[in-house]
Amino acid sequence: MAFYSVVRFRSWPKRYANSECFEMDGAVLTNAVVVIPARLASSRFPGKILACETGKYLIQHVYEQACKAKKIQKVIIAADDERTMSAAKKFGAPAVMTDPNLPSGTDRVAAVVREMDVDIVVNVQGDEPRMKPEAIDQLVDLMTDGTPMATLATPLESQEEIANPNCVKVVLNKNNDAIYFSRSIIPFPRDGFNAMPPDCPHLLHLGIYAYRKELLLKLTSLEPSPIEKIEMLEQLRALWNGYRIKVGITPYRTQGIDTPEQYKIFVDEFLHR
Repeated sequence: MAFYSVVRFRSWPKRYANSECFEMDGAVLTNAVVVIPARLASSRFPGKILACETGKYLIQHVYEQACKAKKIQKVIIAADDERTMSAAKKFGAPAVMTDPNLPSGTDRVAAVVREMDVDIVVNVQGDEPRMKPEAIDQLVDLMTDGTPMATLATPLESQEEIANPNCVKVVLNKNNDAIYFSRSIIPFPRDGFNAMPPDCPHLLHLGIYAYRKELLLKLTSLEPSPIEKIEMLEQLRALWNGYRIKVGITPYRTQGIDTPEQYKIFVDEFLHR
């Protein structure tokens, strides 16, 4: 199956089989919003969020998918350009203009919610048109016990992907809290991949996060950590500063749009669905 597709695994390690993260039904249990950071500039695909060969803007696809989540009360676009604001107005999405000089999408999300009365903030990347609303609901479920921060991961089955530094791996403790995220192979199978225990698979980290508002504002006020700079992984700032990240294991795997070639594949999928 191609890397860009949604992958549904037929079986799960026993460790995750009865995880509470799969309880996705029910009404909104808390005050949760999705914020989509929408950066117009892109080195590999300039202006990609406003690409519209499907008849809709790329950012519109992301917005509409997020709006399908059952446990979210509002979806907001965090723009950095008036052209994005104009596009959002055309398809009826709430949008907030943020400082174009902010260093990251997380900072943009924090800027939007700073003055909002909200408990949980979900960060959905602006180039994820295949994002499953069930994954967003799953993430909100992980936060209902007071968890400060949560994210999602899914098992990796290909040794090629496990070795790929563009596939970020995560290792968990027995409580499904993140121990570490890395571009390297973690855990490293000293005795070979065939010796890996079935209940400890390699896990691909998916770039969607939920935060308690207070923690989000705290993290964006902190300096980047040394390990964050080495790996170029922003989530390591939370671990460096002693904050817990709960990880839900999900059957939904999607990849964002980084290049014109990937966008063409998405357009073909959409037009021939």
